[in-house]
Amino acid sequence: MEQLSALSVPGQERPVDHACAPWPYRLLAVDALHRRGWRPSALREFVLKIHQRCNLACDYCYVYTMADQSWRARPAVMSERVWTAAANRIAEHAERHALDEVRVVLHGGEPLLAGIDRIAAIAEAVRTALPAPVTARLAMQTNGVLLDEATLRALLRCDIRIGVSLDGNQSDHDRHRSDAAGRGSFAEVDRALRLLSGPEYRSLFSGILTTVDPHTDPVACYHTLLAYRPKALDFLLPHANWSAPHPDSGQADRSFGSWLIRVFDRWYDAPRQETRIRFFEEIIHVVLGGASHSENIGLSPAAVAVVETDGAIEQVDALKSAYQGAAATGLSVLTDPLDRALSHPGIIARQLGVDALSEQCRRCPLHRICGGGEYPHRYRAGAGFRNPSVYCADLASLINHVWHRVHADLRARLRAAR
Repeated sequence: MEQLSALSVPGQERPVDHACAPWPYRLLAVDALHRRGWRPSALREFVLKIHQRCNLACDYCYVYTMADQSWRARPAVMSERVWTAAANRIAEHAERHALDEVRVVLHGGEPLLAGIDRIAAIAEAVRTALPAPVTARLAMQTNGVLLDEATLRALLRCDIRIGVSLDGNQSDHDRHRSDAAGRGSFAEVDRALRLLSGPEYRSLFSGILTTVDPHTDPVACYHTLLAYRPKALDFLLPHANWSAPHPDSGQADRSFGSWLIRVFDRWYDAPRQETRIRFFEEIIHVVLGGASHSENIGLSPAAVAVVETDGAIEQVDALKSAYQGAAATGLSVLTDPLDRALSHPGIIARQLGVDALSEQCRRCPLHRICGGGEYPHRYRAGAGFRNPSVYCADLASLINHVWHRVHADLRARLRAAR
């Protein structure tokens, strides 16, 4: 794999040097995997970075504040040439792998900066390109600032589901999610969420995405989010790794694990299900012996590819938190089929399951549940991605807590049924 340690990448002035990540780029024996009969899983989710810029300046953003700054060299907006090529590549991949459904996520930056006419054209291009048996589920992740009645009506016509980022009440949200002048965005997001949660647009409302801040009150945060009646919530740990740990890592009084446990207990103890929390549901499912549907928990193979504004095919974009070019594959929808990405060692590593885990992880009884944690959070400069998550202790405390609560309930139900 030595020849893959430096890749020419669209949007980059120089080839990417993966020398700081020997695993997987130099140490993963791809040929040996194939000889053993291993085959990659098809890609099923495609993130289109339709606008490279953002109207907010969130202090934890992996695109603008972390190691990879490739956005600076890329076009601000995706061109028709690129989105048409992306649509055709997705269709080609779906047909080759006999997929019945694909998920296409419009992302940024802030995707609404691309303009609603461009968004409608992209949605139409994707749906038109796909062969008849394949269904496209289109979604958008937005900061919500630009969502108004006219935009929502257009998105309703396009049948694009909407996820909104919100980090809790006004003071907690505005502490991190402000514009370049330092003005908080809570008021605009609150207005957008009130529209989305109303009867006219509720069918579009897929949920709320929240980045955990251990300085905040977790139950108060949950109640703030719940007030908008979201169908689902996602809680994300802020991106960090062993070479760039979060400043609150290891702080017993500000544990990410204890923050999540308090939200879990409030959610789990409710007399009826108030909303779905995907992260907790995935843990419960794997604890009970099922497979995960997310690469953030369990050992299910990752099935996501990203297309940047210049057409570059990349790995999961959160890898931009690790080092310059960490997400790069050297491929482009303008020149390469998506199947070629399935031969890239970075994507293979995220499909290997237990074989991608460190020895330390494999010795841990929780490894089939946590799956080693989110892949970018395993990075250590000079070693690469075959390490436990930098949030290992937090994940272990949460998973153990969920395990004991769920199994206690199962035992109680079994006793009551006798």
